[in-house]
Amino acid sequence: MTWKEVLSPIKESIYFENLWETVKSEYAKSPCFPPPKQIFRALELTSFDDVKVVILGQDPYHNDFQANGLCFSVSESVAIPPSLKNIFIELENDLRIKRTKKELDDWAKQGVLLLNSTLTVRAHEANSHQKLDWEKFTDFIIREISDKKENVVFVLWGSFAQKKAVLIDESKHLILKAVHPSPLSSYRGFFGSAPFSKINVYLKENNKNIISW
Repeated sequence: MTWKEVLSPIKESIYFENLWETVKSEYAKSPCFPPPKQIFRALELTSFDDVKVVILGQDPYHNDFQANGLCFSVSESVAIPPSLKNIFIELENDLRIKRTKKELDDWAKQGVLLLNSTLTVRAHEANSHQKLDWEKFTDFIIREISDKKENVVFVLWGSFAQKKAVLIDESKHLILKAVHPSPLSSYRGFFGSAPFSKINVYLKENNKNIISW
């Protein structure tokens, strides 16, 4: 299946038509992120059929030149954000992989859907577009992956992401939960959670190609 087929029921709804008009209005009024052409980039880089892992974020980075349409990922031209830095620390602790590339396109192209719950944000105002109700759209995506696929790993970091567990059929998927990689919480259980090795073990057990992190 393609994303176009999967998403047609919601993208052809009055809800989405109203949402998109509001988003366009927001972008016209003031600077917003990511750039308009990158709003749906997570879906463009990871096809529906290829989804093996879903990592869920909250909303895009809100500072200049950071957001690129993939949760936690940033452009190479900016400083690494604290949460991404901690993700890389855990990756090195878990699999002895020392990653320096801040753009996560290579993960996305291997089947890791890097999905924010809210896909846009007003510049320098965290969560400023949460009220636009992007979550109805992204919750639909999570449900469709859960319903139509099998043996997908859902990575839910932090209390916000963990609330999405109700959308996932745990009888046929793996849910990995941990505290958020933010410096405010990472030392309460993110470090040592070994998500990357757990993902690859599960994928291998289910005859899927592992992720080259």
